[in-house]
Parts: sequence; structure tokens; C-alpha cells
Amino acid sequence: MSNPRFYDPQQLLVSSEILLGDDATQHIRVLRLKVGAEIILFNGSGGQYLAILSEVQKRSCMALIKGFQETDNESPLHLHLGQVISRGDRMEFVIQKAVELGVNEITPLMSERCGVKINAERMLKKQQQWHKIAIAACEQSGRNIIPTIHPTQSLQAWCECQESAIKLTLHPRANYSINTLANDINKVRLLIGPEGGLSDDEIALTKTLNFTETLLGPRILRTETAALTAITALQCRFGDLA
Repeated sequence: MSNPRFYDPQQLLVSSEILLGDDATQHIRVLRLKVGAEIILFNGSGGQYLAILSEVQKRSCMALIKGFQETDNESPLHLHLGQVISRGDRMEFVIQKAVELGVNEITPLMSERCGVKINAERMLKKQQQWHKIAIAACEQSGRNIIPTIHPTQSLQAWCECQESAIKLTLHPRANYSINTLANDINKVRLLIGPEGGLSDDEIALTKTLNFTETLLGPRILRTETAALTAITALQCRFGDLA
């Protein structure tokens, strides 16, 4: 069984003893770890640190950092997911699994058929929650770089962003599949629409902005299934999934 992993944003130095952050402390308490337990820490800047719990209190924990491991679990494919916000916990599910699958950036999007109405205050709380979900997915999956969860944008603003990446959107009658794309792709912007699909105007917009319509298969997938299937296919073709 591997040692439990915890994210802590502070500077981590070998041979130093640190007071762990509140989130790591709470997780340690949930796992009922004791003094002397070996853990792994990472701060999002790359690599990970081997540490030993030196103090475990009800509201605070200390750890002695014993060594550094230069590990790189990032995919050679840089993948930016533009995901229209879905109802319920589907958005959280997509973020969690997308991070596990190696996505580097995620931008929640609002579209004509989004079906989710959130005011600014609640959206900020959602943003914080999504960031925590991304961190937890990194802790679980062994990633040491935290993917960026961008502030929510309109679909049009995200599509209009100028970036040197191939731009893909899914369509059940597309002429291209992921297997027929060019071989030299290392950066992708992937647009996933809402449960009701993109509107005719939005589809026209993506064509104007040089998005390539891509086919996953003959079946129409739910938005969360489509996102994870496309990410997996892209990682198998251009990334690090065997």
C-alpha cells in the first residue's frame, strides 16, 4: 500500500519541520494517522517530498520532511477542456475524472442551453469547490502539478481565445475521428457542450473559429461521458495512456 499523499501549498524544504495546512490536517485526522506515519507531500511546483508525521493533534499536525523525489506524471499532451456546466454533481464528476486522466486546464462554460443559473456569489463558491476537487484528484492519482480551473466564461469568449492548439468539438456526423487527426498534435482545446447540445448559432460559431468537428462513435453520449471518452481517446493517441 502506497503512502498517503497530501497537498500543501507552502514551501517545502528537506530536513525542515513544518506545520501542515488545515486541509491536510483534516485528512490526516480522517485517516487516523499516528506520529511516525510516513506520508508524501507536494506543493504543486513539481516533484514530491517524503515526510514523517512528528506531531498529531486535534487541530494541528507537524511533519518532518526527509527527502525529495523528482517525479513527473504529466502527459506530453497539453489538454484544455472547455466544459459547459452541467446540472447536479455531474460537473464535479467531470472535473475529478478529467484531472485523473491528465487534463491541464479546465474552463467551466455558460452556453445557450446550459440549464444552470448561478449568481456571482454562488459561482465563486463553486469555483473554490472545483479547485478542491482538482487537488483531491491529484492526491489520489499521483499528479504533482495542480491543473488550472479557470473562472467561468461564456462559450463564445472561450472559443474566441487565440491559442496555438488544435481546437476540437464533438459532432455525431463529423468527417473526422480522433484516429484520423494529424500525428504531430501536442496541444488541444476540447469543447464539450451541455446536455441539450450546442445551438445552431454556437455550432456555426465554432466552425467560423476553426474548430474541427470530431466523431467519437455512432452513439450519442451524455455530456460527462462524452468529455471523459474524448479525453481518454486523446490521451491514448497523443498522450501517455497505453
